[in-house]
Parts: sequence; C-alpha cells; structure tokens
Amino acid sequence: MVSPPPVLVVTGVAGAGKTTVGAALAERLGWVFQEGDVFHPAGNVAKMKAGVALNDADRAPWLAMIGGWIDARAAADEPGVVSCSALKRAYRAALTEGRAQVKIIYLKGDEALIAKRIAGRSHAYWPSGLLPTQFRDLEPPTADEDVLTVAIDQSVAAQVEEIVRALGLG
Repeated sequence: MVSPPPVLVVTGVAGAGKTTVGAALAERLGWVFQEGDVFHPAGNVAKMKAGVALNDADRAPWLAMIGGWIDARAAADEPGVVSCSALKRAYRAALTEGRAQVKIIYLKGDEALIAKRIAGRSHAYWPSGLLPTQFRDLEPPTADEDVLTVAIDQSVAAQVEEIVRALGLG
C-alpha cells in the first residue's frame, strides 16, 4: 500500500507565526496551504470575539474539520500544509491518529516575544487578551510525540529552511 503524500501541520500558540511560516513553507515546497482558522464554527468565532477562550468541546469540531482537510489531501494524493494551534497533546493525536503522513511542526517561543508580536498585529476576531489562556492550555510536545520543534526567534526564511532540512523535503 502506497502511503499518501505528507501533510505538515504547523502548530503553536497564537502569534507564534503559524500562518506566516506555514504559507512560506508551502510556497517553498510548491504545496497548497490552508489557514486552520477558517475551519472554526461560527460559535467559536463568536466566543473568541467576545474574549472567551475555547475549551476542548469547542475545539473538537474544529479539529475534525482540519482532519477532514488532511484526509482530502490524502484522497487527492496531494501534499499540503495547514496551520492549527494544536495546543494539547490530545489535539495533536486527533490530527495524527491513523494518518502516518502527518508531521507536526511546533513553533516554540516564549510568552514575552509572542506578546510583543501580537501587540503589533490585528486579528479579525482573536483579541490579544486571550494570549495567557493559550499558554495556560499549552502542553508542549514531548519527545515521544515525534514533533519537530522550531524556535521562532529566527527569521521566517531560517525557520522554513530548518523545517525543509529536518524533514528531508529539499
């Protein structure tokens, strides 16, 4: 049985650079990129706009939709890159279980650096006041998860090249 082409899931807290790095990575590889936020149900968006952090039940349908996007890539025999916070081990497991082609990339940065980044941007519905909840919910990947961890205190180009080199994609 031939394994489907790879799908890279770029993870991390809000402001870590998931969209920026994911889009640059997809462009470098010539693959399709999908911003994971588009999969949030309207109720999730409304909660975040109101400054209310999402819980596991809120995130379940969102993760299922991202999983469906990954499965569609496999069905089309196409690689891809998708962004998704995947803050908890269980969320990463939901995206990788039964999907050997999925590789998780965790963009790691400290709260002070990320807070500084968020202060300089605007988001359609995610207020910067939710950042502490991201770090509260974060379960950093452990060695047994086979996650590629990339430090965000380097340029986007350097992060992309590190990912490409580490995964043997270049």
